[in-house]
Amino acid sequence: MIAPLNHLVEFVEDHLTEEIDIAALAHRLGTTEYHLRRMFSALAGMPLSEYVRRRRMSVAAAEVLGGDDLLGIATRFGYGSTEAFARAFTSVHGVGPADVRRNGGPLRTQSQLRFRLTVEGNTPMDTRIADRPAFRLIGHSARVPLIHTGVNPHIQEHIASLPPAEHQRLKELADTEPTGLLQVSADVDPDYAEGSELTYLHGVAVAETTPVPGDLDAIEVAAGTWAVFRVSGAYPAALQAAWAATATDWFPSNPWQLRPGPSIVAVLDRAADFSTATCELWLPVERAVR
Repeated sequence: MIAPLNHLVEFVEDHLTEEIDIAALAHRLGTTEYHLRRMFSALAGMPLSEYVRRRRMSVAAAEVLGGDDLLGIATRFGYGSTEAFARAFTSVHGVGPADVRRNGGPLRTQSQLRFRLTVEGNTPMDTRIADRPAFRLIGHSARVPLIHTGVNPHIQEHIASLPPAEHQRLKELADTEPTGLLQVSADVDPDYAEGSELTYLHGVAVAETTPVPGDLDAIEVAAGTWAVFRVSGAYPAALQAAWAATATDWFPSNPWQLRPGPSIVAVLDRAADFSTATCELWLPVERAVR
């Protein structure tokens, strides 16, 4: 993925004042828009859309300081009015273009990224590849914000709202892999932007033909291949570290790429206070084009 990501950065740099067709670029690079965006976000620490916005406003700042007409600058960078441009400019730099023109700053510029691969092999990945027929994920869902590090209090609150008997009922309904109670993240923003909303489902997996009780939500999962990572340690820190390591270590070293679909965490064993746990992280994958 290192070469495609650097091609992406160069492409963005050459088309800062144009509409950028990431899907077409991903196709030319032999990957998918979904995988390209997710890997960029994981390795760059920001969504691709945010990087593009920061680079545009960094270049635009030089034109603002150069005294160019603000409406002309706004139009060149795809904004229909000076007001819309000023809002975008302020969101990046913290001050408006008029202030920068008058005072010379302050400016918060985004340098052009460069991706380099450092091979350390210091994160062993206990992985298996599973081909699964279509199945269903059933349980109780809620829309929650994405949080990259630490416990997500919105998810905690959702799970705590369920009576203890409901957890046992869900376990009894499970009849296929992934086994046990599951933590499901679906409809995730392709850029994996922190704070964006996703659908979180607390539930279990059942066969495609298993009837769904009327009081439960369901997510239909198509047949496909999954990379399954077994993780043990402090919860949720070890799980979040493993998620990051899939982007930095596993995907660059293996002939697979992410495909659209839910990510699933199966909790196999845990301490009474949930401070440690053994989990399986299920990620939907497909063969990468080489």
